[in-house]
Amino acid sequence: MIQDIDVAVVGGGPAGLTAATYLRRFLRSVVVIDGGRSRARYIPESHNCPGFPQGVSGTGLLRRMREQAEAFEVEITTGHVDTIVREGEGFVVTAAGRRWRARKVILATGLADRLPEVPWAEAAIACGALRLCAICDAYEASDQAIAVYGPGAVIGGHAAFLRSYSARIALLPTDADLAHEAIAQAQALGATLLPPGGTLEFDGVHCHYRTPDGGVHRFDTVYPYLGYEGGPSLPTGLRLDSDDSGALEVDAHQQTRVPGLYAVGDVVSGLNQISVAVGHAAIAATHAHNALPFVPRAAAPG
Repeated sequence: MIQDIDVAVVGGGPAGLTAATYLRRFLRSVVVIDGGRSRARYIPESHNCPGFPQGVSGTGLLRRMREQAEAFEVEITTGHVDTIVREGEGFVVTAAGRRWRARKVILATGLADRLPEVPWAEAAIACGALRLCAICDAYEASDQAIAVYGPGAVIGGHAAFLRSYSARIALLPTDADLAHEAIAQAQALGATLLPPGGTLEFDGVHCHYRTPDGGVHRFDTVYPYLGYEGGPSLPTGLRLDSDDSGALEVDAHQQTRVPGLYAVGDVVSGLNQISVAVGHAAIAATHAHNALPFVPRAAAPG
């Protein structure tokens, strides 16, 4: 059995749910295939998400957006996409033991943060001891003791950004590759460089960094910058253009090099923010709708 639909949306985070809501309001048939791993679920409480002056948790936001999509009869299927195969001018999408023949596909698969390889990472995120996005929540960490954890090649720039929010910034390099202009700049701004090769620990409230010589440094919050997983492993079976980090490249309509295949949200090169993902989704859904044949509405009875 194969189901014919207008658009298949791969991913049920803010981008995917926004795209699906738009498409249903355009009276298009759409399915969302959601693996349940949206990065938004990690947000304890966001205060920079438009429309929530008192803040909103990531799970709360996802619940509201899902309810909104379902109110317009969006079909949401739980599962992971196995294949996306080109068929004529459309696509055949296989997931969770089902198949859809879709005229258009919107990839909203997002990215997965590489977290420190410790059993307590998610517990530390939940209480704010670990934070994943300085653009999102550095304001909430103002004047705290903040550490930036990751390879020497990347942490310097993040530390310099955070120096605007606190005078107590430390760099925790995971390697000995410290000869970088960004690290020197962060140090010039007052950030402290601790010896590489230490151990990150968690006491249930705060993170601690134990240096190789046994010294222990406590922090109110730690930002790990260990990279992402996502874009390069997309199950499209199609060759897509991407940048050096693996983020997909799209045109002004969020369309990839494959006609009819769109990409939105964090999987696309750019600023990884909920508001940006929502904007991507609106652009892609509207372009996909306009590219599909229009079906004149029948006159209402009576």
